[in-house]
Amino acid sequence: MSNASADSFDVVVVGGGNAGFSAAHAAAERGRRVLVLERGSEETAGGNSYYTAGATRFPHAGLGDLLDLVEPDPRHEVTEVPAYTAEEYLADLVKVTDGRTDRAMADVLVHESADTVRWLHRLGLRYRLMYERQAYPRPDGTYLFWGGLHVGNVGGGEGLVADHVAVAARLGETVRYGARARSLLTDAGRVTGVRYVDEDGAEHEVRADSAVLAAGGFEASAELRRQHLGPGWENAKVRGTPYNVGDMLTAALAVGAARGGDWSTCHSVQWDAETEDNESNRELTNRLTRQGYPLGIIVNRDGARFLDEGADFRNYTYAKYGREILRQPGSIAWQLFDAAIRPQLRAEEYDMPGIGVHTAHSLEDLAADTGIDATGLRRTVEEFNASIDRSVPLDPTVKDGRRAAVEPPKSNWAAPVEQPPFYAYPVTCGITFTFGGLKGDLEGRVLDEQGRPIPGLLACGEMLGGLFSGNYPGGSGLAAGMVFGRRAGAVA
Repeated sequence: MSNASADSFDVVVVGGGNAGFSAAHAAAERGRRVLVLERGSEETAGGNSYYTAGATRFPHAGLGDLLDLVEPDPRHEVTEVPAYTAEEYLADLVKVTDGRTDRAMADVLVHESADTVRWLHRLGLRYRLMYERQAYPRPDGTYLFWGGLHVGNVGGGEGLVADHVAVAARLGETVRYGARARSLLTDAGRVTGVRYVDEDGAEHEVRADSAVLAAGGFEASAELRRQHLGPGWENAKVRGTPYNVGDMLTAALAVGAARGGDWSTCHSVQWDAETEDNESNRELTNRLTRQGYPLGIIVNRDGARFLDEGADFRNYTYAKYGREILRQPGSIAWQLFDAAIRPQLRAEEYDMPGIGVHTAHSLEDLAADTGIDATGLRRTVEEFNASIDRSVPLDPTVKDGRRAAVEPPKSNWAAPVEQPPFYAYPVTCGITFTFGGLKGDLEGRVLDEQGRPIPGLLACGEMLGGLFSGNYPGGSGLAAGMVFGRRAGAVA
């Protein structure tokens, strides 16, 4: 007999991030009484969504198709936004996951994401074109967007969460903060609610017709990272919420849920290695990423390059390059730029307060300051500079084919490192979210090992495995949370 206090709702959603609130809104619109359990306090809530830039990937027909969705901006008059088709979206998902994406889930995401964004916009979420992240100004004063990812939330992740909370209040949802869900209530094989602990350690039970799990992955647990991702992953820096430690994944598995997707890989990026307080930083959030690397080179402690910085637009490589940094000696590397390229780096990331950066007027001094092997660094830079095809103009708005014929090659945007001062930004691996989760059907109903739905149990967001493996296209995580959150809420 439990001594826990109990109350009841029609739907209980575990996790107050983008996916959880999308599910809650969809259920509330159907007249369901909805409770959202959020482990964070009001000051630390929002899950990983709070730490994002709010970038959301969905197909559209170009700028004219977006003007009714995004906030007005005088730059629209001189802006080109290429159309991004559903076919391109699906091809991107297949390409970056090496064909491992669940095709049925991918098809739902691709064909429902635009409508889902517009549904949230009608509810009150605000969007804008992401000039500072996804466009470069051209010499004639115009802007060209690139990489298939063009729209984000006003105010980034912080604005995304604030807008969701406002919608929840308007729709009559109850949000309970400081509630750490620990297990699921069951009766004769059906999930009937959730057991949680409040900030004072008191245990509570919520009875509900449906429980929607939107509590993220296990990226904030060093133990689970090492167990499932492998040795060394315990050293990764947690970019987002410290609360995603896998509690509800464990709880769902305990009632017979099957695993879904790839539990051995994750979203990981290049992350400032030297800034103080470089984990779960709610002030700097996404600004601790270092995503200007396609314009420079990356070297390890030996002064050697180890990946193709220009393999593709940053949107398609940034989520897998964190693990490449983790594999380097000391799990650290340095992004190098010279004085000619440095002004093109995004101010929000490379001019942020307390940034880790080393500057010197010679490569030897830069090596001495960073601890990079000086001989190796000099050899790498000289070979790189000499191998660039300088007959091709540098153009960061397109895959320009300006190649450096070294090993590994740099396939695009090869700019020489030759004009002092030189800049070295230390980066390590920042983990965002894990790709493995629970196995579900296309409505988010959680399945057991025999492929049968577990009555009363649904999942969405990072808890629903299958879409991503090894890598993902930037902005597709928030889009997936919205789409499958809305689907789960529609049947909860």
